[in-house]
Amino acid sequence: MITKLDSVLLAQKKFIYHYKNMRWAKGRHETYLCFVVKRRVGPDSMSFDFGHLRNRSGCHVELLFLRHLGALCPGLWGCSGTGERRLSYSVTWFCSWSPCSNCSYRLAQFLSRTPNLRLRIFVSRLYFCDLEESRERDGLRMLKRAGVQITVMTYKDYFYCWQTFVAHRKSKFKAWDELHRNSVRLSRILNRILQPCEIEDLRDAFRLLGW
Repeated sequence: MITKLDSVLLAQKKFIYHYKNMRWAKGRHETYLCFVVKRRVGPDSMSFDFGHLRNRSGCHVELLFLRHLGALCPGLWGCSGTGERRLSYSVTWFCSWSPCSNCSYRLAQFLSRTPNLRLRIFVSRLYFCDLEESRERDGLRMLKRAGVQITVMTYKDYFYCWQTFVAHRKSKFKAWDELHRNSVRLSRILNRILQPCEIEDLRDAFRLLGW
């Protein structure tokens, strides 16, 4: 299991560089994923684990996380042959980029087979979602249909990540210029992407009518 040691915490400059929600994020080719895994172990207590991952050897970080599930979520699939019930987990991701279309598809497939895993994704930036017909937009909608809650990171999410995943050495998180404005802009884009298709069809009809 991953524990809270300096060796697993992100350096301050690395966190700011990869998670900064700037409009044009040139050179940010890697995706970082900070995660929290929780399981209720009693009426008033929960198990808690956390850490971070990044793309490695051509494997996208979302799929890399799935490879570690056996260690992070023991009992997720029960015990083969014993009839032991599956344990339920709540997983939260804080990602520097939203998932690509292929990762979204693979995640949705996995979650359809694992109803005892609940996933929330907070994203710093949207990956290739500028075009209305992009596959990445379709992928995000697929995740929503699979029950994933997808949200753009706000100041409080960056603050939480700074306190939890960064070797901050008691230094306070300082918001960069445009953090709030870019977060609001990206949230509006994401909300439009995730709206039901019926609303988009109505908007198209109104545009055709010149309304």
